[in-house]
Amino acid sequence: MQKIRKGDSVVVLTGKDKGRTGEVIQVMPKENRALVRGINMVKRHQRQTQTEQAGIVNKEASVHLSNLAVADSDGKPTRVGIKVNKDGTKVRVAKRSGDLIDG
Repeated sequence: MQKIRKGDSVVVLTGKDKGRTGEVIQVMPKENRALVRGINMVKRHQRQTQTEQAGIVNKEASVHLSNLAVADSDGKPTRVGIKVNKDGTKVRVAKRSGDLIDG
């Protein structure tokens, strides 16, 4: 079971965006990386296509999962634990507050 999933609100722990929060757009589990909206922005040169204009485009670059932590209900970073319910289903739990992360 993944600790960080698409749609989670995460806090950046290290790097140039340390302390900033954002929403996970995509998780790449094989590379242990994730794309976070508005975090680790880089400039890329874009060739013109039928749908897009040519020029320099700002886009998100991936961040290693070890540099991210799930944001708790108060916005501070927390570790994620996994709790098994009586019916056998697994849910993610915030270690800091004990709140359920899954809806």
